[in-house]
Amino acid sequence: MAAPKAPILDAGGKASKQVTLEDAIFGAELKPHLVHETVRAELNARRAGTRGAKSRGLVSGGRAKPWRQKGTGRARQGTIRAPQFAGGGVAFPPSPRSFEVKVNKKAARAALRSALSDHAQAGTIGVLDASKFDNASTKAAAALLADWGQTAPLVLIVTEAEETLIKSFRNLERVLVTIPAEVEVAEIVWARSLLVSEAALPLVQARAAQERQEETS
Repeated sequence: MAAPKAPILDAGGKASKQVTLEDAIFGAELKPHLVHETVRAELNARRAGTRGAKSRGLVSGGRAKPWRQKGTGRARQGTIRAPQFAGGGVAFPPSPRSFEVKVNKKAARAALRSALSDHAQAGTIGVLDASKFDNASTKAAAALLADWGQTAPLVLIVTEAEETLIKSFRNLERVLVTIPAEVEVAEIVWARSLLVSEAALPLVQARAAQERQEETS
């Protein structure tokens, strides 16, 4: 099977030539169950988990009975901090918690390779020649995406040093700019198209191939 390839786009969105992608990364077997597991863990990690409420034991006041036990014609009550009273505690209150789900590193890297391979197979991945962007220009970035012909949402992976690309693409609607160390599987799955700068491509491949390097060492 031929190695996957991606077009190298210039500032005008034209594919002057193609680059051969690493087959172990962009031609890997698709594993939807690992992708689902990793995306679920990444989305759970974003949740704050700070929601909470007080139970009847945490609400202040209410030490004495609101009225005597018998003779009033009303139901007996022990404290006004019970859930049936206004200002009382919550019967089953939520408490701060962590939603994090553990995913093994090997499984997460396999999910990353699956997400990248899916874009490679669909032909929705491109490599951006950053040398053509001399100055930051959102207008030029929008024109590049329009000429490329891929649909949004789009994820652009660049290095931290490529400030011109970051400033050019970060204000575009439904475009997410990230770096190789912070890219998540959920973002790649969310994207309809994927764009990687030439400088960031080796870093992305190294991150996804880290499991293989550990296995062979």
